[in-house]
Amino acid sequence: MKSRFSSEFFSNNRLRLRELFTGTAPIVLTANGLMQRSGDVTYAYSQDASFWYLTGIDQPDMVLVIDKDREYLIIPSKSAVQETFDGKLDKKNLSNISGIKDIREQDDGWEQLKKRLKKVKHVATLAIPPAYLEHYGMYVNPARAALTNRLHEIKPDIELLDLSTHLTRMRMIKQLPEIETIQDAIDCTSATLKEVLKPTKLKKYKYEYEIEAAITAGFRKRGSEGHGFQPIVTGGPRSVTIHNLSNNSALAKDELIIIDVGAEVNHYSADISRTISLNKPSKRQKAVIDAVGEIQLLAIDMLKPGVFLKDYESKVEQIMGEKLRSLGLIKTISTEQVRKFYPHATSHFIGLNVHDIGDYDRPIEPGVILAVEPGIYISAEGIGVRIEDNILITPKGNKILSRSLPQFIS
Repeated sequence: MKSRFSSEFFSNNRLRLRELFTGTAPIVLTANGLMQRSGDVTYAYSQDASFWYLTGIDQPDMVLVIDKDREYLIIPSKSAVQETFDGKLDKKNLSNISGIKDIREQDDGWEQLKKRLKKVKHVATLAIPPAYLEHYGMYVNPARAALTNRLHEIKPDIELLDLSTHLTRMRMIKQLPEIETIQDAIDCTSATLKEVLKPTKLKKYKYEYEIEAAITAGFRKRGSEGHGFQPIVTGGPRSVTIHNLSNNSALAKDELIIIDVGAEVNHYSADISRTISLNKPSKRQKAVIDAVGEIQLLAIDMLKPGVFLKDYESKVEQIMGEKLRSLGLIKTISTEQVRKFYPHATSHFIGLNVHDIGDYDRPIEPGVILAVEPGIYISAEGIGVRIEDNILITPKGNKILSRSLPQFIS
């Protein structure tokens, strides 16, 4: 799909960052680097979201410098082999995309930055995350750590100022091109699911991966880059694992199937979940589906400017407890009892990352886009149900961006 983002969008984001960061220290930010998959093969490249937000550039190993009224990009040097296989960097194109006129080669750019760093006590950048995020069981891209190491090599005692709070608050409130692009991603996802999950087509699927493949094809033919995150197509007892990514089991007509997918368009991803059945759901399955659907509508109705998500989550938990009790799953409503069947949050921010950055300690404002995804997971019965839609906070309340897709597709 054609990009909705002009160089003015990125230039204005840099200007806003300079206004929010009231210090005089230079701002230095890095792009992500390529990550090895095996041998000389890399994983598909994914840019650092904040770097893209400020530049629009999708190339690895770039460095952005914003220093008072000056700004420039430092581009990486490439070997002859890299240029042969990957092509040369086009400075004019980089400038046209980003609105940055000063594009510097590696040695020249770093020499310029080095002279400036020698004269200051601080440099503003993004804090280095831990190399390994134990909570998620994954390693992080080492680009920020490499940048910090280089800054300290130039000046060992330089102090780093973290820009995370500023960029979090900037990215949390979506601008019109972002809202329109997320809507594009949602529309692509919704149209694909409507097509792929028609009753006549559902009868033909034998394995979870066949549904996944059909969704992938639908995303691509509608102009998206593909999936914004690893797709989930999981049925029966497998569906009680929230992020079951294998998608390789045979489908059974008496099982419910959770589909959790989102097309990516120009770096922004939708995030939509639906629970389907290849056959008419049983009375018990229908009761669980209806409960989740009712909880979702009540949750959506709560979302409006001024709401604190922590308070909202507490209210949803109470409603969920009442539904779980009516389903005979719990006798008393408590966090411990509810979380046995509903172990995740109801809402998260959506944007450049499908689980985007946002300040959960601030009230939500117009321009925030949230996922609303209640679910009930009953291991003993092999039933998992999740329904997820994407919601824009408006001045008077909210708008369901994925309204065109029914809560339950049959």
